[in-house]
Amino acid sequence: MARRSPRRGGTRRSGMQVSIEGLDELRDQLNNLGTEARAACFRALKASAEAIVDDVQRHVRVNTGNLKRDINARYQNNKLVAEIGWWQHDDDYAKEQEFGTRRIPANPTLLPALERERRHLADRIRAEVRRTMP
Repeated sequence: MARRSPRRGGTRRSGMQVSIEGLDELRDQLNNLGTEARAACFRALKASAEAIVDDVQRHVRVNTGNLKRDINARYQNNKLVAEIGWWQHDDDYAKEQEFGTRRIPANPTLLPALERERRHLADRIRAEVRRTMP
């Protein structure tokens, strides 16, 4: 989901980010499974986030190369959350490229990358959890 987020701690945050969160029911069930299963889910989440970053890097419009270079994923392991976006000085330019302006046609890359990866996340989680089970 793309959303506008507030600044934290004086760090400039992108006006656009994608947060990937596990379903609440899945998260509750994983808490009951223990740390190994939770770690497996985090590995799957990280693999999906990295796949989204790679996808954006392949498809983003390149002028100076900043958008391709600066797309990044951040993780909150304790919440099974990955945030993907631009947190550099060019984050406004990233929004303009993603959504377009009156002068710049939209070239969405982040949301399409998320959609392409969405169908793989459940399989990644399933495979990682199965590896941890006896």
